[in-house]
Amino acid sequence: MKKFKLTAALMTAGLFLAIGSQNANAAGLGYIDYQKVQEGFPFAQQAVKEIDAKALEMQQYMVDKEKQYKSLDTPLKKQNFEEQTAREFKLKQDAYMKLKAQKEEQVYNKIQAATKQVLVEQKLDAVVDYRVIFVGGVDISDLVIQKLKSGQF
Repeated sequence: MKKFKLTAALMTAGLFLAIGSQNANAAGLGYIDYQKVQEGFPFAQQAVKEIDAKALEMQQYMVDKEKQYKSLDTPLKKQNFEEQTAREFKLKQDAYMKLKAQKEEQVYNKIQAATKQVLVEQKLDAVVDYRVIFVGGVDISDLVIQKLKSGQF
């Protein structure tokens, strides 16, 4: 019976040592503030400017069309004008949405690539959004911004 207790105690101690050494090799969890990274990334700032310019262009288009509409004198001309304007605006709106999706995807892909590189360099196990961290973890937002600004992405 004493041998059994001794064997059990040794096995338990070995288990704790194995778990402890496993945790010693784990670098941990990193997190980023995506919004902060996006705001600190010049490419993302330029993308936002391009998207905003396209939105302003669409607004100006509608203002110009409103002025033209007011100058029409017959109901038939107004109806035809409305239909034509609706078709043109739909094309502009589709182009805007396509541009926006394209730019957002480019920004996301660049941020993700930089984050993966920081993950490897910092020997982290994973990187998550800062909003899922309650306690602990390592904020790598500034490291990701530095990577992005280095021009590699």
